[in-house]
Amino acid sequence: MIDNREQQSLETFYKKFPLEMREAVETVSMDMWDPYVAATKAFIPDAEEKIVFDRYHATKIVTQAVDKVRKQEHHRLMDQGIDILKGTKYLWLWNQENIPEFRQEEFASLRAQDLQVCRAQAIKENLRNLWNYKSTAWMEKFFKRWYFWATHCRLKPMIAAAKTLQSHVANILTYAKHKVTNAIGESINSKIEKMKRLACGYRNRDHYRTAILFHCGGLDLYPRRRNIALQIFAS
Repeated sequence: MIDNREQQSLETFYKKFPLEMREAVETVSMDMWDPYVAATKAFIPDAEEKIVFDRYHATKIVTQAVDKVRKQEHHRLMDQGIDILKGTKYLWLWNQENIPEFRQEEFASLRAQDLQVCRAQAIKENLRNLWNYKSTAWMEKFFKRWYFWATHCRLKPMIAAAKTLQSHVANILTYAKHKVTNAIGESINSKIEKMKRLACGYRNRDHYRTAILFHCGGLDLYPRRRNIALQIFAS
């Protein structure tokens, strides 16, 4: 376990493996953190073709931009005494199929209005189609159309998000070849965050590391406890 996200941290991990093992690496799925990208390019041969920027982090950038649009518009509307966006944050952040049934009518009513956040949400939802394509050429063709739409929507947060993805697009499109994501890693991160919340935080870093290893280390305690019980009865 490494306690920080510096380039040297990942380089220290890579140095544990001989060159022939690093040459055998077929793909590396990661977020767009530049220090990790630099470390991977320094230690993994042909890393430019092997790095895949995870779809979760790509869509997260756009989702955060949608929330900025909502906040800005909500403040403008509230200045006019209009509170239709109050309490609607997650309606715009959830994937459309995950919106609870009891709020779908409310969401449909909002989408029928001429709101900036409606445009932003439509751009965000449309981006999800990028990962349905099976070839790099078709992914690239779709992204170019999406990028044009996003950068001409006159919504500054969405334009900035689109330009961020454009600057990393080469290793977003490598998904078509490698078909990998950080889903397992993100699941573990969610478990760690839940554990941290339930404990109300950890003041001692070593205790925090121990708790992570205990809960997420794949320990199989049950068979051992069962054997102990059988030994007691046998005696």
